[in-house]
Amino acid sequence: MSEKTPLASFDEVRALLAELPGPESSASAAAVAREAQLTKPAGALGRLEELSVWLATWQGRHPPRMERPHTAVFAGNHGVAAQGVSAYPAEVTRQMVANFIEGGAAVNQLCAVADSALKVHEMGLEEPTRDFSEAPAMDEADCAKAIAYGMMTVEDGLDVLALGEMGIANTTSAAAICHALFGGRAADWVGRGTGVDEAGLARKARVVKAAVAKHRDAMTDPLEVLRHLGGFELAAILGAVMAARLARTPVLLDGYTCTAAAAVLHALDGRALDHCQVAHVSAEPGHRRLLERLDKRPLLDLGMRLGEASGAVLAIPLLKAACACHSAMATFEEAGVSGPA
Repeated sequence: MSEKTPLASFDEVRALLAELPGPESSASAAAVAREAQLTKPAGALGRLEELSVWLATWQGRHPPRMERPHTAVFAGNHGVAAQGVSAYPAEVTRQMVANFIEGGAAVNQLCAVADSALKVHEMGLEEPTRDFSEAPAMDEADCAKAIAYGMMTVEDGLDVLALGEMGIANTTSAAAICHALFGGRAADWVGRGTGVDEAGLARKARVVKAAVAKHRDAMTDPLEVLRHLGGFELAAILGAVMAARLARTPVLLDGYTCTAAAAVLHALDGRALDHCQVAHVSAEPGHRRLLERLDKRPLLDLGMRLGEASGAVLAIPLLKAACACHSAMATFEEAGVSGPA
């Protein structure tokens, strides 16, 4: 099945997941060998060295390149916003999409600094998901369609894909997904999101707890968790992560909501996110807990909680730095420098 093939059911998603390619061992070995020859003590560049090897491994080539980064932001509306779980009304999603298009948002400025292309994908903003405190957020067909849409947004020839989202109430969705997938108390996964007060935080936790309990018996696997508690933009992110793997494109995941969407894949296959780095740890308390569950170390910790791929884009220059050092530094032999004794 091609990554461009439309998906109509979860069975097709599961079948495609089984086809995801693994790491390119020859590119990885070449990167490790070159790293050992560069004019520095072994390990002196820390995680930059790890990132250069990771890029080569998942781009499937050596040396790795960072000439064509791309940022994708998926926007969707959530019916659960009607429960008062956000400090902002649902119409802000559409207003912020317009701001992205006009170049006025934080992600626009960060993409300019990182020299990354930016594409904003609207996921039916006039038709939000159902309020998952009352009914499943999506039908299987609609969820599979959103996954397929996310897959088809991934262009060929990208060096890295930075993913993010915009959607009022989507941190409530993220918390519900994490609570359903990983257990614990609902309150452990809930944060202030757009800045709710104490009463709003308690209301958000109650909504998450009740929704997960309501749908528990029907959520028979992680895709059903996504269908019952997720959103169109979260499903699209899952699709984009899968398509990037098929296209040998490394991925930078943004904050809590973006990582929660990807966590559905991890719950299906523990190797499904090996081509992903989590760009930063959000100020949302559930994000740090989620990263522990995924065994992922964030690249940055800046106390951010904006979403819209802002943290993912900030990590692009780190990857560029890793590539530059790996590819352009002289070896000990080239520089006439004595290597380790």
